[in-house]
Amino acid sequence: MTPRIGNTDLLLYASIAFGLARGVSKFLDLPRRLPRWDRLLRYIWVPAVVTYVLALLLGLRSPVLAEYYRLAVGTTFGVLLLLLSYYRPSRTLLLGLVPLWFLDLLSTGLLTVSIRLLKTYHDGFNNADYFAMLWLFCFLFIARGQKKQLEKEHLLREEEEKAKRLIEAQNVELERLVGERTAALTTQAEELRGALTELRATQAQLVQSEKMASLGELTAGIAHEIQNPLNFVNNFAEVSAELVTELEEERARPARDAGLEDELLADLKQNLLKITQHGGRAASIVRGMLEHSRTSSGERTLTDLNQLADEYLRLAYHGLRAKDKTFNATLEPDFDPNLPPVPVLAQDLGRVLLNLLSNAFYAVRQRQQRGAPGYAPTVRVSTRRVGDEVEIRVRDNGSGIPESVKQKIFQPFFTTKPTGEGTGLGLSLSYDIVTQGHGGALTVESHEDQGTEFLIRLPVS
Repeated sequence: MTPRIGNTDLLLYASIAFGLARGVSKFLDLPRRLPRWDRLLRYIWVPAVVTYVLALLLGLRSPVLAEYYRLAVGTTFGVLLLLLSYYRPSRTLLLGLVPLWFLDLLSTGLLTVSIRLLKTYHDGFNNADYFAMLWLFCFLFIARGQKKQLEKEHLLREEEEKAKRLIEAQNVELERLVGERTAALTTQAEELRGALTELRATQAQLVQSEKMASLGELTAGIAHEIQNPLNFVNNFAEVSAELVTELEEERARPARDAGLEDELLADLKQNLLKITQHGGRAASIVRGMLEHSRTSSGERTLTDLNQLADEYLRLAYHGLRAKDKTFNATLEPDFDPNLPPVPVLAQDLGRVLLNLLSNAFYAVRQRQQRGAPGYAPTVRVSTRRVGDEVEIRVRDNGSGIPESVKQKIFQPFFTTKPTGEGTGLGLSLSYDIVTQGHGGALTVESHEDQGTEFLIRLPVS
């Protein structure tokens, strides 16, 4: 650098310093980072102008003043960059400024000591000055790239923060929606629990209704069945009373007929035997009714299935006749005389037979009411032993079960009867009693307008 004799360099340096101050303020975002320093740098030209005016007034002409100002400006920018050393582009600019600031410090020191000494190394200082300026510009470009990179990173962080805030807002909204949905599901669950409780209560009532309906059919059959022996008892009792009256009258006559008395006594004895026979039949029916109405103990007992099936065949038949006096059907019992006693729950199996036989008589009655020519209602019950199992078949020649309905007949609450005539639980309960209660099987074979056959399989042991 060539020392100048004069102070005009002060104004040049002042304008350069002001321009650099504005550039550095914008580059380093000083209004946001260091607002006080930004306001201070706006007046960086003032010391140079004041010094120039004072030197002009005092008649001072020395290049040292301009060099001092230049060194002060470099030092000011160095301190500023040092304060912003946390900012990577600022550290880069500081590193680029150090060589130029060191040359200014050295040249200012030599100029203060001796201008001749500075002139001696004039060419070296000029070369070093150019190199320092080139060094500063290189680091300026590096700092510019770093700033752009930081701005990109800043934008990326802002986008990430924005996305994070958006996600947080969405999470809050989702939590709110989940809370609302949870509350709704809780309410629905409570409603479903209430509905389930009501359904169970209704189901219990329907099961009880089915049992009562079964008991009603049984009672009607028993009443009809017991009526015959009671009629015989009453009739023979009346005839016996008349025979006793005739015998008393004969004994009161002066001329008694011993042969007539013996004949009257024989008739009276025969009537008493008939009364005893039909009275026993009535007592047997009453015992069966009591056994049926008694709650099952859950213990299986050896049971004569032939006798059980015959009793319920007649009870089911008379139960339907109690509702319809005009109904008549042919009963075909076909029992295996060699059938061994089988361990079953007699009351439960009796309910199954009563249900199947009642359905059979209902089916043949329905077909009869349709007025089929030459039709004779027939219900057949048969027993057989097949290997380690006993089979009970209940067959009728009624209207049959449609194929579309056959797969549903064992489902709870399914019925083909009109409203009020069936609950849809009879076959379902019968299926459970046979399969779950006795470890057997209950199947059905049916053809429309030909009839239906239910097959019960029970293990012998």
